Amino acid sequence: MATAVLIIRARLTNMADRQQFDSWYSTEHLPNGVRQYKAERAWRCWSRTNPLVHIALYEFPTVEEAEAILDSSALAAQMAEFDRVWGTGITRTREVVEVAEELYALS
Repeated sequence: MATAVLIIRARLTNMADRQQFDSWYSTEHLPNGVRQYKAERAWRCWSRTNPLVHIALYEFPTVEEAEAILDSSALAAQMAEFDRVWGTGITRTREVVEVAEELYALS
């Protein structure tokens, strides 16, 4: 059993929406996702290559738990809430990755 990460990539269409999107995702959507998905932890990032791209990552203890989210009512609820707030114009993709190896810097 390996650690897995659900990656959700969203691409905004308008840079003017970024600040509002950032605030909403931080205070509502990410915390709700952690609760609903029962993730061990979550974090999110903004692309430095394309400032319209936002990536949220949810960590699970097993690949099976991460993959189960893809067909879950929890994900359906999160998607519906996203669409209610932002409409359907923001494209999103989802994928599960399995952690193959971790290295830590030596002190």
